[in-house]
Amino acid sequence: MIRFLNAYFPTRTVFLGITELLLAAVAFLLAMVFYLGPLNTRIVLSYERGGAALALVIGFIACSMHFFDLYDSMVLRSRRETFTRLTQVLGVVCLLVAAANVAFPATRMNHRIFLTGVALAGGMLLAWRRLFLLVNSWPALLEPVLVLGDGRLAHAVLEELQTRPELGFRVVCHLTEDQDWNQRQASTNQACAQELQRTVEAHNIRAIVVAMGDRRGRMPVEALLELKKRGVRILDGAELYEVFTGKVALESLRPSVLLFSHAFQVSRQLRLCKRLISLLVSAGCLLLVGPLMLLIAVAIRLDSPGPAIFRQKRIGKEGKPFTLYKFRSMREGVENGSHRPAAVDDERNTRLGHWLRASRLDETPQLWNILRGDMHFVGPRPFVPDQEAICARNIPFYSHRWAVKPGATGWAQVKRGYCATLEDNAEKLAYDLFYIKHLSLGLDILILGKTIKALLLGRGAR
Repeated sequence: MIRFLNAYFPTRTVFLGITELLLAAVAFLLAMVFYLGPLNTRIVLSYERGGAALALVIGFIACSMHFFDLYDSMVLRSRRETFTRLTQVLGVVCLLVAAANVAFPATRMNHRIFLTGVALAGGMLLAWRRLFLLVNSWPALLEPVLVLGDGRLAHAVLEELQTRPELGFRVVCHLTEDQDWNQRQASTNQACAQELQRTVEAHNIRAIVVAMGDRRGRMPVEALLELKKRGVRILDGAELYEVFTGKVALESLRPSVLLFSHAFQVSRQLRLCKRLISLLVSAGCLLLVGPLMLLIAVAIRLDSPGPAIFRQKRIGKEGKPFTLYKFRSMREGVENGSHRPAAVDDERNTRLGHWLRASRLDETPQLWNILRGDMHFVGPRPFVPDQEAICARNIPFYSHRWAVKPGATGWAQVKRGYCATLEDNAEKLAYDLFYIKHLSLGLDILILGKTIKALLLGRGAR
C-alpha cells in the first residue's frame, strides 16, 4: 500500500493509474507522428506549445478518470462498467478540450490529431485494462497469506483479501482460534511452532495475518516469533483492515491502543493552522456567496411561512453544545422535536427546500459557524444532543469523536454517506476515528477534493 495525504492506496492501483496516463500520452504522440512526421512532431512539441496542449489533454484525462471512479475496486472488477465509464471519460475530455480551445487558443491541438489520439487512447486503455485484470488476478503474482483468527475482524479481513485482488494477497489457509491452539493445553510451544511451520511450508505461505478477537493467553506468540525469524511476515489484522478500508476496526479496538498510540494528540501548530485556514477561507466564501445567500433567504420567506435560517443545537468539541445554522428546507414545525432523519424526497421539504438540499446550498450558513470557531471545514459531522447521547450509550468509544472540532464535511461523509440507524453511526464512528488518528492538512485536502466531487455528482443529498 502507498500512503499519500495520510490515506492508503493499493500499489497496483497506483501503478495502473500511472501506466494509463503514460499510454494516453503515447497515443496522442503516435497521432502527431502519423500526421506530422517525427521531425515536425519534435518541433511542434518544443517550439509551438504542442507540449502544453498535450499536457492539458492528459490532465483532463487524469481528472476525468478519477471523477468517474475508474480506480474504484468495484469498477476494476467489471469489464462492462469499465467500458461504460471509459466512454464517458473520453466524451467529457472532448467537451473539456473544446472549452479549453475557446478559452486558450494558444494551446489548441489539431482536431484530426486530437480525434485520432482519443480513438487510439480509448483502444489502448481498454486493452491494457483487460490485460491488467488478467495479470492482477494471476495466483503466481499474489502473495500467499494465512489468516489466523475467527470472529468479525477475521471475516472482515478475509472479505477484503478475497474480493480485492489489487491488494496483492491470496488467502490459502484460514485457521480459527479454537482449531489448533485452545484444544491443546498440554502441547508445548515448540510443538505449536513445528505444526504451524508445517502449515506454512505446505502452502508456501509468506505472510500471516493475526486477526484474533481476544489474544490474551490464546495467541501462539512463540510459534509466530519463530516463523518471523525465518522470514514470514507477521501482520496485525486490525492495522491491515484499517489500511484496506480507511476505517478503524471497532470490534478489536482496545483502550490500550488509544492510550499508547499517537492518536488523539493534535499538535498546537496543526490546530492553529486549521483555525487560520478556516478563518480566512470562511470569511472569503461569505464575501463571495453573501449576495446569493441573501437571495436564497428572501426566496425561502416567499416560498413558505417561517424563518429563513434554521437553528439547531449540535454537539461539538469535548461534548459541548453549539448552535448550528442552516437555511430552512422543511416546513415550519414538522419535526416537533423528533429529529427524524431526512429521507429521499422527504414530504416535509418545502418546494424550494428540495432544491436547496439537492444542491447543498442549505449548508452555506455553516460558514458562519466556521468563522466563529464552532466548526472546521473538515471534521466529524455533529449531531443533535439526544442522538449523540443514544450513540454514546450504545457504541463503544463514541465519545472519542469529540476530541476534535466537528466539520461541515468529513472522512465519514465522503466514505460512508448518509446515516440513519445505530449500526450506520457505528460504522461512521469507525471512519471518524480513522480521521482523528491520521489527522493532517493533507488528509483534509483529500477530503475536500472528494467532497467537491460528491457535490458535482450530486451524491448523498437528501
